[in-house]
Amino acid sequence: MSQQSVGKYRWTICALLFFATTVNYLDRQVLSLLAPDLSKEFGWTNTDYANITAAFQFVYAISMLFAGRLIDKIGTKKAYLLAIAVWSLGAIMHAYSIAVGQSVANAFAALGLAAVPVSVAGFMISRAVLAFGEAGNFPAAIKATAEYFPKQERSFATGIFNSGANIGAILAPLTVPWIAATWGWETAFIVIGAIGFIWMIFWNMFYEKPEKQKYLSAGELAYINSGDVQNPEPVVTEETPGKKISWMKLLSYKQTWAFVIGKFMTDGIWWFFLFWLPKYLEAQYQMHKTDIVIPLAVLYSMTMIGSIGGGWFPSYFMKRGYSAYDGRMRAMLVIALFPLVVLLAQPLGYLGPWIPVLLIGIGTSAHQAWSANIFTTVSDMFPKKSVASIVGIGGMAGGIGGVLVSKIGGWLFDYYGKLGHIQTGYTIMFTFCAVSYLLAWSMMKFLVPTYKEITDL
Repeated sequence: MSQQSVGKYRWTICALLFFATTVNYLDRQVLSLLAPDLSKEFGWTNTDYANITAAFQFVYAISMLFAGRLIDKIGTKKAYLLAIAVWSLGAIMHAYSIAVGQSVANAFAALGLAAVPVSVAGFMISRAVLAFGEAGNFPAAIKATAEYFPKQERSFATGIFNSGANIGAILAPLTVPWIAATWGWETAFIVIGAIGFIWMIFWNMFYEKPEKQKYLSAGELAYINSGDVQNPEPVVTEETPGKKISWMKLLSYKQTWAFVIGKFMTDGIWWFFLFWLPKYLEAQYQMHKTDIVIPLAVLYSMTMIGSIGGGWFPSYFMKRGYSAYDGRMRAMLVIALFPLVVLLAQPLGYLGPWIPVLLIGIGTSAHQAWSANIFTTVSDMFPKKSVASIVGIGGMAGGIGGVLVSKIGGWLFDYYGKLGHIQTGYTIMFTFCAVSYLLAWSMMKFLVPTYKEITDL
């Protein structure tokens, strides 16, 4: 079947997923870019900031577990609309964090209880609402990819929409500091947060399950399902949901635990760089406000290469006869070697900020390549009806890992900062970030040494 007869509407869906992920990371990164100034304005310590970021990661982790089940239950279209509405409201809430925090402080005072500082409490609650909504993004996007792409294209499609995270991370430092400097930090949260409501219009217009999609040709629908001919699944519509699969059943598979461990070991590294890089550049190189715009834009531009290239990379092995899973694992082993260059970020940091920025850029680029592939291992091994639930379980594990990384980082930076050697704290964290991917890959390979598709769900 020629590509012309197949059609290309599935790439319209991929574009929608790309823009949703872009908005997701725009909203997520506003706080980290404003953190140096907000820390000074409100007197936050590194531990205070770690608590605020950990609130996001903890709620994100718990919500991911239930987000996957909700998406599998109500369907991708409705779930995605709900998720982005909630996280957009949460993003806008940051502008009113002081009022929110004051209400919390008053409530605690009425109960005779001590409360955390007003600003910290307010931002923690705003981050929690943001996290609750954002938890739906990746389970919904992965499920949409499983619905609209054959297995041989899923990692490439995932790499493309996942690169939206990089675009969001690039656009944020180019826009947020300027908006904050011109109209105030509150306006930055409101303007960026409102973008998600625009996306909802297009998602509602153009997304529908493939079996119901009027823009999808019969040839393209057949092509989408071509990778599942050996184990075809019954059509499950949103009106007639399939049998509910218990978490205990899903957790009984080693394949689930391989994904869980991979996410737990590596998700926190991406979030560490996302949330802490502006503070790192300020602490070690005295870079403030718009000084960080170009370095961060360059760094996250580098991650585009990893996201799209990493999504394509497994096809190199698949064309040589490897199964989708085996080709993906070989690609992930190569990818896991690249973050090791982050070990040189601090030893060579005396040469100036661009050396660590570029080395960390290689590491974050590798993370995006890794992410494009680890997500797709789920759709390689599990039937479509369980994909969002598995991604949710893994996302919860990744969120918990992120909480630990953020809390440990905050403690290390305060501890070594008081000693006048904050660089040592960053050296310890960068070392962990460098070696985690190889450790994660080794544990995943140990649990699932050979490909085995799940067929009894």
